[in-house]
Amino acid sequence: MAEVTIAAKGLDGVVVGETVLSRVDGEKGELIYRGYDIDEVADCTFEQVCYLFLYGELPGPQAEAALKANLQKRYAIPSDIIAFICQRARLDHPMATLRTSVSMLSGFIKEDDLIETALELIAKTGTIAAAICRVRQNKDPIAPNISFGFSKNFLYMCTGEIPEDIMVKTMDTAMVLHMDHGFNASTFTARVVTSSLSDMISAVVAAIGSLKGPLHGGANTEVMKMLIEIGTPENVKPWIEKTLSEKRKVPGFGHRVYKVTDPRAKHLKRMSQEWGERAHEKKWFQMSEKIEELMWERKHINANVDFYSASTYYTMGIEPDMYTPIFAVARMVGWTAHIIEQLKDNRIMRPEANYLGPVGKRL
Repeated sequence: MAEVTIAAKGLDGVVVGETVLSRVDGEKGELIYRGYDIDEVADCTFEQVCYLFLYGELPGPQAEAALKANLQKRYAIPSDIIAFICQRARLDHPMATLRTSVSMLSGFIKEDDLIETALELIAKTGTIAAAICRVRQNKDPIAPNISFGFSKNFLYMCTGEIPEDIMVKTMDTAMVLHMDHGFNASTFTARVVTSSLSDMISAVVAAIGSLKGPLHGGANTEVMKMLIEIGTPENVKPWIEKTLSEKRKVPGFGHRVYKVTDPRAKHLKRMSQEWGERAHEKKWFQMSEKIEELMWERKHINANVDFYSASTYYTMGIEPDMYTPIFAVARMVGWTAHIIEQLKDNRIMRPEANYLGPVGKRL
């Protein structure tokens, strides 16, 4: 039997394809979006970076305005999907409701053009997530305001109030930071489904299923649950010491790729501090900072993107169970861009498995 070369468990270090969309350098702590360091685009609008991913360059004012208008006309979702959300959102996991709602779009979107389909999915996923947020608060969904930009409209549909500029800016930055991240689990899932020449909606629905997992997109919700359980800054040290002594995982720390600080985390840390001061509720940031210090002191592990996004969203008034759906809203840009890229030079993904079972059995 020929010698078998087996990839590392979890495909650690295995290169499975090429991309021009984003590069993650775990040794240097860098994240590059189509040539731009994440620090260069963190303050851009949702529409600007969406344009970058779909069209390959940052837009000028006219191109940005055109994309904004293009998304605005696509915000609305079918009444059948609204009815489903009203029926199921309080009963099911929010990501399960999101997954099924996005799947239902297949009956309403004709996938004749990849960019057009991507824009439909990006625009409508925000409306779906906001409707889920409302229903889970025992409130009626709010129709989108087609005069608002993406992040402003999303916050409006979640809260029923026109958001202040600082809230819109924070959401823009959070969305940009979560848009793409190399061949992460959900993006790789989308590309695998696409490689079979399945449709774009099927691919992003599979990606949503992957993002739902607590080892991927669900981590930021777990961070906020941890902070709420700890309760006060004084409880941080004994809680962390007990958790580490029991060899339990502290959510929001460590990363499969980054060996140094996650470059996205510093932006969210800054926003967490700013929102704590703005809301006169500093304890969530103070607790987070103390946990970060202890985890570095005890384990030499850095905070990742999930860690400070939790306290930022919570101080903004967003409930923890909506953190992963918000992640999906942002990542829809990256997923659809990767699907388009996969189709440009496609080959169905078909890795081999090392069979360890018995052979030669007979009836």
